[in-house]
Amino acid sequence: MHLLGFFIFPFFGFGFVLYFLPTIVALMRERHDRLSIFLLNFFLGWSGIGWIICLVWACKSERIVYVQAPQRN
Repeated sequence: MHLLGFFIFPFFGFGFVLYFLPTIVALMRERHDRLSIFLLNFFLGWSGIGWIICLVWACKSERIVYVQAPQRN
C-alpha cells in the first residue's frame, strides 16, 4: 500500500502545480493583478480556454505609458 502512495502522490502533486501554473508565474513575475489571475485560474482553470487565458495574462508584460501634458505658451 505504501508503494502505491509513493507513485500516486507525485502524480497529483504535479497536477496541482500544473493547474496553478498561471498563478505561480504571476507570483514569480510580481504582477500587480495576481489575485485576479488566481481567482480566474481557480474558478475557470478547469476549462482549457480559462487556463490558457490565465497563462497569457500572467506572462503578458506590464507596460507603463507616461503621457506628458502639452506645453502651453
